[in-house]
Amino acid sequence: MNWPVVLDWVSGFLLIVGAFFSFAAGLGLLRFPDLLSRLHSASKPQVLGLASVLLAVVLQYPTWGIITSAVLVMLFQMMTIPASTHMVGRAAYRTKHLKRSALYKDELAEVIEKADRTRSEDPGSGGNG
Repeated sequence: MNWPVVLDWVSGFLLIVGAFFSFAAGLGLLRFPDLLSRLHSASKPQVLGLASVLLAVVLQYPTWGIITSAVLVMLFQMMTIPASTHMVGRAAYRTKHLKRSALYKDELAEVIEKADRTRSEDPGSGGNG
């Protein structure tokens, strides 16, 4: 077997793996019962699926432009996905759009109560936060 054929097979396998992970992420968004499970489904498999597809593209077209673009896309995804899921989860927690019974340990409740007490006691805040 020669190297181009091996690269084609490896790239095809990586594309199938990437498609599977992306499909699993979409299916999880539809099927999981609560918001926190959906956030997990939207972040983890999506990043793995994208990494597999990008690696397949880099194996097929190993030029500096493609490699740097793929690295930049992966870096931005790995920087923004955790921050965005954290912010969505925190907003859902504050607006009570998640099941408290699904939480193993609610560490954020004390912090939010303390912040609300401090805000209500501070006469200069005006209640806006």
